[in-house]
Amino acid sequence: MKKHQLLFLFCLAIMTACAQKIDTNEVIQVKKEPIPINIHAYLKDVPELDAKVDSVFKTLNNNSIVAQMIMPAVGRLGQKEDTIKALLRDQLIGGVLVLNGTKEQGTSWIKTFERMNAELGNLPFLYSADAEPSLVNRKIIGSAKVPRANMIKDSLEAASVSQTISNDLNEMGINYNFSPVVDMAMNKTVGYRGFANNPKNIVPFSQAFIIQSQNQNIISTAKHFPGHGLVSGDTHKSLQMINGELKELKYYPPLIESGVLSIMVAHIAITNNDNFNTNGLPATTSSIVVQDLLRDSLNFKGLIVTDAMNMGGVAKIENASSKAIGAGCDILLMPKNARKAHAEILHKYNTEENFKNKSNEAVKRIIRMKICLGLI
Repeated sequence: MKKHQLLFLFCLAIMTACAQKIDTNEVIQVKKEPIPINIHAYLKDVPELDAKVDSVFKTLNNNSIVAQMIMPAVGRLGQKEDTIKALLRDQLIGGVLVLNGTKEQGTSWIKTFERMNAELGNLPFLYSADAEPSLVNRKIIGSAKVPRANMIKDSLEAASVSQTISNDLNEMGINYNFSPVVDMAMNKTVGYRGFANNPKNIVPFSQAFIIQSQNQNIISTAKHFPGHGLVSGDTHKSLQMINGELKELKYYPPLIESGVLSIMVAHIAITNNDNFNTNGLPATTSSIVVQDLLRDSLNFKGLIVTDAMNMGGVAKIENASSKAIGAGCDILLMPKNARKAHAEILHKYNTEENFKNKSNEAVKRIIRMKICLGLI
């Protein structure tokens, strides 16, 4: 027998012996570590989290489904404590903005409301605050002193300020911060509230603030989409207009990429823009801005919250509450009358299938956040 034939037979014998040691029914599996269900899981693909969301959603009736999307305020310039308690008892709200008061009073409200929610079998609330660096010491009296946003010098200080604010919010039970402001500095009503003394600081300072906040289990919110800094007026008083290009839009994609979990939409109309003309309506009620631009084009998957719905920029719009939800907003902030807003939305929920489906998606995003925060 030739040498090459012997070599072939030898190799064949070895291959046969190795093959006999392999159990063809044995599949080698690499175990994947489960993703912890916490605030950092919100934007990830987690089947167990999806299942939990569906399970909780199925426990809700139509009344309490709609309630999840409504967030009135308590405190000075908000509703009285007894009004919030009545809304809570009737399952008409899913969260509360703690607006203007002492740290002790805000803490007391939250403890009272959550005790009532537990007794009534309601889902826990999202509790929010306008705890921007430039406003927090006025909005929450007794909170730790921090510099205004326009005085912050670098990303490290932005993170440190975020940490200080988040410490106070966690002590109070607040889990949702409507901050940072990512608007340009020119508008006097928002300019001093952001990092835009140098426009190059907007993204890195905001990213530092957001990451630190969310590392402390506080939802962070970029605002006011699609940009409030280059309009001249005050949306608290009247509807403002962006004429032409959305020059401040560029600040949002990197924040979305960094994982910001919430974006607030402003009561600003857009004109002379071929792609995003709102036809005289505020962005909060325009599906072109909320759904087409923010949700679909920018691929934002977090919570979309309106600016306060009692502001002059939207208050005169007929059926503004249902229009905002229909446009793609998840949370209706500070409606003029929460009870009426609930009734308006519930009627449309019960009568229009497309609106119902959109509302269900919004509520599932809210429930998902409550699970990720450890509330459920």
